[in-house]
Amino acid sequence: MRYVWGMRRYADRVEAGRVLAREVAARSFPAPVVLGLPRGGVVVAAEVAAALDAPLDVLVVRKLGVPWHPELGMGAIAERGVMLLNDEVVRATGVRPEDVEQVRRREDAELRRRAEIYREGRPPRDLTGAVAILVDDGLATGFTARAAIESARRGGAAQVVLAVPVGAADTVRSLRRVADEVICPSTPRDFLAVGAWYDDFRQVSDAEVVALLRSSSELRSGGS
Repeated sequence: MRYVWGMRRYADRVEAGRVLAREVAARSFPAPVVLGLPRGGVVVAAEVAAALDAPLDVLVVRKLGVPWHPELGMGAIAERGVMLLNDEVVRATGVRPEDVEQVRRREDAELRRRAEIYREGRPPRDLTGAVAILVDDGLATGFTARAAIESARRGGAAQVVLAVPVGAADTVRSLRRVADEVICPSTPRDFLAVGAWYDDFRQVSDAEVVALLRSSSELRSGGS
């Protein structure tokens, strides 16, 4: 890890996860469940779960992109039927309700596909009464994080903590009004993008996510 303009810059997601794990462990949350937001967030979450000796699962979220400009997010969906729309973007781009529904159906199919692959047919972990620690590799607009927080609450979590290695300062402040706690070691003023704060920000594959979940489960079960 090195510093740029006084802010942390990470070698990769594993290093970021270890830094974040120390920050989370210092809070001493009782019996937490760690939920990584695929794909990149699961690499970070695996380090947090290992440090806390906590169960690891995924919470699958998908951005809803404007149909003719997919990189521009107009909302997000998450497991348990959560859908959030950015009304300002919808109005500014003139997206019609039928356009939104078409994108939602497509992204919901992908969300379900990923959930099935990642959990290998297992149901989502029961969050009733739990401290749910949601982990991603960074926060830009925070819209998918908002959807994830709502999903965890619908799942019955007693407390929802959002933990990320780096995030835009304004986004972190806004999400503190949504989550019970936000843990973010680095909030650069000149944020640009999540990947700008990693030396290695390569894409994570579905196979890597599955392997991390399996490994975490085997470690907690004693390798049996």
